[in-house]
Amino acid sequence: MAGVAGRVALVTGAGSAGGIGFAIAQALAAAGARVAVTATTARIHDRAAALGGVGHVADLTDPAEVAGLFAAVEAALGPVEILVNNAGMVQSGRDVDRAQLAGWSDQAWAHHMALNINTTFHCCRAALPGMAARGHGRIVNISSVTGPVVTIDGSSAYATAKAAVTGMTRSIALEYGRQGITCNAILPGWIATESSSPDEIAAGTRTPAGRPGTPQEVAACARFLASDEASYVTGAMLVVDGGNTLQEMKG
Repeated sequence: MAGVAGRVALVTGAGSAGGIGFAIAQALAAAGARVAVTATTARIHDRAAALGGVGHVADLTDPAEVAGLFAAVEAALGPVEILVNNAGMVQSGRDVDRAQLAGWSDQAWAHHMALNINTTFHCCRAALPGMAARGHGRIVNISSVTGPVVTIDGSSAYATAKAAVTGMTRSIALEYGRQGITCNAILPGWIATESSSPDEIAAGTRTPAGRPGTPQEVAACARFLASDEASYVTGAMLVVDGGNTLQEMKG
């Protein structure tokens, strides 16, 4: 079982030690991948040191910085063979407002789109030509149940962007399948991370599983989708929510 051993993997949004991105990077590294991680602040170098990998600071909303990121990873490890797009939702040093749809300013709406869909687009666009030329690639997009499956009052911008991620996922799967590239989306529900609020943790206890999920449980799914063995899984949306979206009455 080749798994991900020896493959060059790039995981975005991996700056938080207790977050989903770093958990995915750890899972890939433990399985033998050569891992690069990126985030918007210098703390990413601590995460890279813990992995024995490569860290790079980049704002993925900027295409020029994305180009620099991919060039740096290729120089250090080789071309990116596995791309995990986890960046999104929140960004260090930036507050994310809530509003009903008609209440979004142009600036706030654009910020959500930039953070949650443009980051993924920029990285996919950078990775795909090389993957296609080599005849192999694995892209795993971390979306959310919010948008593609359910939504929350006041989160229409975030929900719209995350739904767009799943649409992009299916398009890539269709357009690049014959070049040996798979593209899948993971849709987490209530996952206990360092940025989870008390209300979010409480919501996790009302799932059929009776608890919020862990970053490591999301990471296990990403590791499989990134593997050679997942070669016939593409365009899929894998919900990781403890069964929460199955139940009409919660709590």
